[in-house]
Amino acid sequence: MQRNALDYLIVGAGPAGLQLGQLLHEAGHEYRILESGSAPGTFFRTFPRHRTLISINKPHTGIADPEFNLRMDWNSLLSPDPRLLFTRYTRRYFPQADDLLRYLADFAATFDLDIAYDTRAEQIGREDDRFCVTDQHGREHHARRLVMATGLSLANTPDIPGIETAEDYATVSVDPDEFTDQRVLIIGKGNSALETADNLIETAAVIHVAGPHAIRMAWNSHYVGHLRAVNNNFLDTYQLKSQNALLDGEVLSIDKAEEPTAGPRYRVRFNFSRADEVVKELRYDRVIVCTGFRFDASAFGPGCRPELAINDRFPALTSAYESVNVPGLYFAGTVMQQRDFKKSTGGFIHGFRYAVRALSRILDERHHDRPWPQLPLAPTPSALADAVVARANRSSALWQMFGAIGDLVVMGPGEQAQYHEEVPVDYAHDSDITGGGEYFTLTLEYGPDHDKVDPFDITVRRTAQNSVEDAYDAAYLHPVIRHFRGGELLATHHMAENLENEWDGPESHHAPLVDFFARELGVAPTTTTMGR
Repeated sequence: MQRNALDYLIVGAGPAGLQLGQLLHEAGHEYRILESGSAPGTFFRTFPRHRTLISINKPHTGIADPEFNLRMDWNSLLSPDPRLLFTRYTRRYFPQADDLLRYLADFAATFDLDIAYDTRAEQIGREDDRFCVTDQHGREHHARRLVMATGLSLANTPDIPGIETAEDYATVSVDPDEFTDQRVLIIGKGNSALETADNLIETAAVIHVAGPHAIRMAWNSHYVGHLRAVNNNFLDTYQLKSQNALLDGEVLSIDKAEEPTAGPRYRVRFNFSRADEVVKELRYDRVIVCTGFRFDASAFGPGCRPELAINDRFPALTSAYESVNVPGLYFAGTVMQQRDFKKSTGGFIHGFRYAVRALSRILDERHHDRPWPQLPLAPTPSALADAVVARANRSSALWQMFGAIGDLVVMGPGEQAQYHEEVPVDYAHDSDITGGGEYFTLTLEYGPDHDKVDPFDITVRRTAQNSVEDAYDAAYLHPVIRHFRGGELLATHHMAENLENEWDGPESHHAPLVDFFARELGVAPTTTTMGR
C-alpha cells in the first residue's frame, strides 16, 4: 500500500498519458501512470475496428524544418528526441493502428516512463488534500493531483427501446462475408458508422445509414472528426442508386424476433425528417450501433465526481483543463476537446499534444512556481510584427489548434514586452499571465461562416490572394491578431490568406501588420518600417 503522495497520478497510458508523463518526467516531478492494459495504447488495440487511422501521416513535405513538418504529422507526440517521429514508422498517408501501437510502446520505453501496467483504476476518492486511486488488486495509489487521460471509453448509446438487441461497433464482426445478401441498418453518421458501411458495400444487399442530423464533411467544416473522405465511398453508392441510402430522422424503436424467421429479424420504426410519411416500419437482418463514445466517470466516489458537459459525454473543464467542481482533478487527451468541441482539433493527437504541453506549463505555474516560458521582445511595431510573422509562418501548435491555442504578447510597463508561445486563448484571458494589463494574441483561424460555403466553389472566395482590404473575410486559415486591455477587446487585425501559408509579403502582410501595431500602441512607424 502506497501512502506517500506523488505530485501526480495519471490514469491511462494512451497518447495523452504518455505525452504528459514525458513532460512531467522531464520537469523532475514525481508521477506515475496507471494503465489497465499490458502495454500503452490499449484503446487502439481495438479501435478503429477496421484498423485504418484517419489521422494523416506525411513524411515527405520538401521542408527540413521539424516544427513546420508537425503540421503534416498528426500522430507524433512532442519530444526532444528527433528519432521519435511517427513518420519514421510508416510511409502510409492513412496509417494502420498497429503502427501507432509500436510507436507508443517505443515512446514509453525510450523515456523510461513510470508506468504501472495491468493496473485498472476501479475506485477514485479524495482524502483531505490528496486523491486515492484503488486498483483491481486492492492497492492504493496516492497523489496530490490526479490527471485523467482515459479518453472516451464508454459507448455513447442512444436511448432507443430495444437498442440492447442490436450489435455494437466495438464487437460486431468486421468480416464482410458474414453480411452477404443481408439488409443492414447502421445507426450513426460519423466516421465509425461510414467506416462500417464501406466495409460492407461489396457483400451486403442493402445498407441504410441512419441518424437525426445531416452528415457533415470534414473538408467543409474543417473539424476532422466529421466525415473524412477516406470513409465516404458509401455516399457514392447512395447518390448513384446502388440499393444503399442515408436516412435522415430518428429511430423510434427496435424489435427483434426471438426465433429465426424466413425474412429479416428486426423491425425498426423510423421517423423521417423529410418525407410525407411520418413514421415507417423498416425490416433488417442486422442492426449495428455506431454512435461514438463518452467519458466513463463510474470510478469516482461521490465526494470527487466531476461534473459532465455536452450531453454528459465529457467532463466539464475550466480554461486550465481542470474539473469545474473538483480542484486538483485535471484532464488530458481527447476529453480536452470539451473546451473546443467541433471548433478545433483538441479531440485528436495532433491537437491535444499541444493542449497537454500547455497543461504541463499550467501545472508548473500553479504548483511549482515556474512561470510560463517567455522571450523578451522590443515593444516596437516592427519588432512585434517580425515576431508574429515568424511564428505564423512556422508554428505547428497554432496551425493545428486553430482558434484555441495562440501566442501571447504581454506589454510590460517599461521598454520591453514578453512573448509567450502556445497559450490556450481562454486561459490567457482567465489567468494572471497577462497581469490584467495590455496584451495581444495571435491565432490562426478560418473565416466567418467558413463551414457554410462550398470550399471548392471559387465564386464564394471573396478574398483574393494577398488582398489586404478583404482579409477579415478570408475563408481559409489565416493569422488573426487581437489587442486586449484588462480582458477587453480593443481591436482586431486579419492578415490576408496565402496559398503557401507564408505571411511575410512586404506590402500584403508585413506593412499592414506594422501599421496595426503602431496604431494600437499610439506610435508612428519608423522610416525603415514604412519602407518595407
